[in-house]
Amino acid sequence: MAVLKEGGRVAISNYCVLERFPEVSLVEVGIETGRTHQIRVHMAHLGHPVVGDTVYGRARQHKLPVNPERQMLHAARLAFNHPVSGKRLSFEAPLFEDMRQLLDRLRNE
Repeated sequence: MAVLKEGGRVAISNYCVLERFPEVSLVEVGIETGRTHQIRVHMAHLGHPVVGDTVYGRARQHKLPVNPERQMLHAARLAFNHPVSGKRLSFEAPLFEDMRQLLDRLRNE
């Protein structure tokens, strides 16, 4: 997966920086398309890979209060139309504990 000047499939991501820290930022990303690894590819292409991403962000070393054991990527809200009924389904999930703890540590540094 990569960002290409031509020959690739359209993938649209919109993002907003919610909080800035010395080494990283908390961003909200909305995707208009659903390409494989879309958020990870787009953020890495912008020079700001997802924290803990060993594939697209492997060259980026962050100085964080804890080293994440996984990608710090979380689907807070998902919504789609049911493929049979057409009914709009929407789901929300709280932030995972390891992400919450990392944010707490960053906010208190």
